[in-house]
Amino acid sequence: MKRFALCMATVVAVSVSAFAQRGAPAPPQPLEPGASQADVDKALLAAPGNTKNQAMVIKWKSADWTYDVLRKGTGLVCFDKSGLPGQRPAFSVECTNQGNLARAAQNLKFESEPDNAKRQAALDAAEKDGTRVKPEFGSVWYHLRGADASNANTHMTIAVPGATMASTGLPETPQAAKGGVWIMNAGTTTAHLMVPGE
Repeated sequence: MKRFALCMATVVAVSVSAFAQRGAPAPPQPLEPGASQADVDKALLAAPGNTKNQAMVIKWKSADWTYDVLRKGTGLVCFDKSGLPGQRPAFSVECTNQGNLARAAQNLKFESEPDNAKRQAALDAAEKDGTRVKPEFGSVWYHLRGADASNANTHMTIAVPGATMASTGLPETPQAAKGGVWIMNAGTTTAHLMVPGE
């Protein structure tokens, strides 16, 4: 019993020491000139709690799908898609790796096409001719969507462009997954892991 108590005391001491060395999380970067704190706060609603302070925040320009930086940051980039052309539902915010910005811009451009058949044809053509931008393999996309912020649902996917059952061993349908993780849109740049409950 004494040995167990000594062992536990050592574990607690090491844990406290490690926590103290980590210190408080770094404060967020200041806003860029002209940026609105309300816009930043809204975009960050999709970010996991431990990433909010350091996430970059941008605002899309629907004229050409470029963006303004509202706040510099590292790791994730977050943005508000609410009200942009083709965006449904009414409230939609998203975060992903900064390396996925070209993919996100291309997604927004395709989604702005109001005709479903034309939009799908354009997506299929880009996939076929190799112009569809690939997301970073293993990157996470965090979504928060709904009629409004208080009625929004979270959804998270993990990008695995090109992945198939043959390359990963994971099933390609929810039925085959039997409640486990599966690959949606296998073999394409849009391939992503679907996590039950997300």
